[in-house]
Amino acid sequence: EDLLDRPQVPLDREGMARLVQGKRVLVTGAGGTIGGELARQVAALGPASLTLLDHGEYVLYEIDLELRERHPGVPRRAVLADVRDSARMGRLMAEIRPELVFHAAALKHVPMVENDPLEGLLTNALGTRIVADAARAAGCSLMVFISTDKAVNPTSVMGASKRLAEMYCQALDRGARTSGTGMRLVTVRFGNVLGSTGSVVPLFRRQLERGGPLTVTHPDMRRYFMTVREAVGLVLQASVVGATDRQDQPPELREGGIFVLDMGDPVKIVDLARRMIRLAGLRPEEDVEIRFTGLRPGEKLFEELFHGQEPPSPTNFPGLLVAVPRTTDAGEMGRAIDGVAALAAAGDRKGALARLNALVPEFEHELNGQAP
Repeated sequence: EDLLDRPQVPLDREGMARLVQGKRVLVTGAGGTIGGELARQVAALGPASLTLLDHGEYVLYEIDLELRERHPGVPRRAVLADVRDSARMGRLMAEIRPELVFHAAALKHVPMVENDPLEGLLTNALGTRIVADAARAAGCSLMVFISTDKAVNPTSVMGASKRLAEMYCQALDRGARTSGTGMRLVTVRFGNVLGSTGSVVPLFRRQLERGGPLTVTHPDMRRYFMTVREAVGLVLQASVVGATDRQDQPPELREGGIFVLDMGDPVKIVDLARRMIRLAGLRPEEDVEIRFTGLRPGEKLFEELFHGQEPPSPTNFPGLLVAVPRTTDAGEMGRAIDGVAALAAAGDRKGALARLNALVPEFEHELNGQAP
């Protein structure tokens, strides 16, 4: 909060309690930064049961142990599973019958997914389709999909794979709202979380402990930032607003609208570095050097929260905006994701990326510096 230098958004805690209390809740990616904080905040709201799912054994053990100590009264289960495993997810959903699913499992590190793009497609696009289909088949009433600002005009496979997942969730949700039956899907898009795994703050902290230099890719690099507590609080707020048809609900949701967290003004990474150095009681450039290293594959100088064709609309809720990116029929979108996934599973990198470019036309991909 010292680094962000702005006040936190007030939230409707009573609405969140009504959403979660007495419900069977599943969190995928529960060992990650966002999934873990979702699990903490959900556990504090008194669910009937809480299932923590992750494919990483150690991170799952850690969050399970923490919740056992903090919330011993909440019935809890830790499940090692891969969201890409359709049969496993189907059996699991049928067994626990979640009423509320928070889908935070994803591969999210842009340069890592550029190195292994097929893994990003299988986890982020196919994995989301599998989780959504299994939850819907098991009678779940609401799924919340955690997306990213990198899905807007994506320059990375990570961003484009999340955009594919957004499109599927939008299409399913629009169908449910039109028919008045079936599982609702709330998509929430936001930027970087301060201190999350793989983010710049832990890197700066390690570099400071070694006496510097602090490495910044470009002097004009800007990012939107939030604290993890604030981001997850607003995800829960969006879930409350999007869960049922209420008078104050944004009308755009009926057209496949998605929530976008109002992240304030973007922060220059070099200013963040200088602020961290000063907070450590040191002087930038004098005690600790700042070194520029150049943009990495798939990186943008600045992120966008909205595509040019989907200008944001305000809502009656502080911190929440809503956008209506283009969407399509759920069946068509599901077949498209299956087609990309089949190419990815076969190891056809060129074919999978070409199909991804066709499905997300705003995706301007430069693989190893070469535009396709």
